[in-house]
Amino acid sequence: MAIKNSKDLNDQLRGSWLKAVAAIELRNFGYAIELLQNLLRQEPEFLTGRQMLRRAEVTRTKSEKKSFFNLSSVPLAVMKARRELKKDPRKTIELLEKVLETNPYSQQANLLLKDAAIAAEYPEIAIFALETLLENEPKDVKICHELGRLYHQYDQSDKAVEVYHRIGEIDPLDFEAAKLGQNASARASMKKGGWTKAESYRDLIKDKEVAVSLEQQSRIRLSGEALEQQISEVFTRHERDPDNVDLAKRLGALHNEKDDLEGAIAWYQYAVTLTNKSDPGLIRKVSDLKTRQLDRQIREDERYLAENSAEDPEFAAKSAQLGQAKKQRADILIEDARKRIERNPTDLQLCYELGEHLTNAGQYRDALPELQRARQNPNARLKAMNLLGCCYRELGMLDLAAKQLDEAARELMVMDATKKEILYNLGLVHEQMGNTSQYIEAMKKIYESDYGYRDVAHRVERSYRATIGPS
Repeated sequence: MAIKNSKDLNDQLRGSWLKAVAAIELRNFGYAIELLQNLLRQEPEFLTGRQMLRRAEVTRTKSEKKSFFNLSSVPLAVMKARRELKKDPRKTIELLEKVLETNPYSQQANLLLKDAAIAAEYPEIAIFALETLLENEPKDVKICHELGRLYHQYDQSDKAVEVYHRIGEIDPLDFEAAKLGQNASARASMKKGGWTKAESYRDLIKDKEVAVSLEQQSRIRLSGEALEQQISEVFTRHERDPDNVDLAKRLGALHNEKDDLEGAIAWYQYAVTLTNKSDPGLIRKVSDLKTRQLDRQIREDERYLAENSAEDPEFAAKSAQLGQAKKQRADILIEDARKRIERNPTDLQLCYELGEHLTNAGQYRDALPELQRARQNPNARLKAMNLLGCCYRELGMLDLAAKQLDEAARELMVMDATKKEILYNLGLVHEQMGNTSQYIEAMKKIYESDYGYRDVAHRVERSYRATIGPS
């Protein structure tokens, strides 16, 4: 499917799109949903519109009170849509959108939407259906595997590597995910390195017996003398075959098991060089290890500074070292995010991640365009608006900060961690603007839900003492 954006819409549909966006801003979700559903019937390839539709449905559903006696009609509606699948998959998609209007996280409906989208040759919609389910249940390994298969089927190896890495974090013993992740990483390398004749990652290795051996060894957790012996044996093989990428990767993994981060980084960096920087999985591994190394140094320096006074002879040096480590960590994360955007320039989630890293690094002006783009991604919209408000505040644009944070707060009905952070930041902005009543109102909303959140209790109770005066 050739993804369409708002510029590809005709004048009439573009007008509907703009009306829908305005309706969502005004929290008129019913009208926005109606407009977007009509638009998608005519332009099903408009993926951003479908994402915005789902976000409106999720927000409205969360804000509505559910009746205890309300019986779900989802199974019957899904059965009706399923009957259309073979005859007209596009019709099935339209019917399912009516189901998802009130049940956006329905597993039955989203899985059938995936099947219908594949039949209609709309792979991006199929992928979006599974991503919607993972938004609600991020640790559903079965859905993660299904998404990984779709990424593989539609030649999105970079994203497949990421989803299999995600499975590994959820279940380290999922050896199938580890193997599929290796295969996906190899396919990404083949695609970028021109090795199009290879049938699998093993064909990229000169000695297939070594490949099988490395596969088996990677499944065994070693320690002590056994780990040192394994490092020695693999290094001996490496000396005989220094251009073997998998030997370098295995040495990196073994040094990582040994908790020798410096050694692990060196070997994975060597593997990156052997692949001419064409393997995104390897590049990401080096970045992750460098970040871990800096995280460790930052923790150690912060502990030292907390336990010692400024009069300590090493205090100034440790403080400077801590600042440098934090800067290096930020630079690595920003560089990594920029490279991932270069590979996937239309991925708005990556724009959010880059904007977040730039914000954390204090590069507020550079973060603005990335976060403004990320705001169009329904899954990252609220977090992006929160960071935008923070950036505007740091840049002294307090009116823009208040507007952005107020809009984000009104879109969230449930007082979850995200809304608490948004309200807290909104309160700080109003405090800076001298809007005392709005400042206290924001803090009270958090206080009523979570007494222990940051210093909210102190701020609210202080405002009452100021009102009452000294006793």
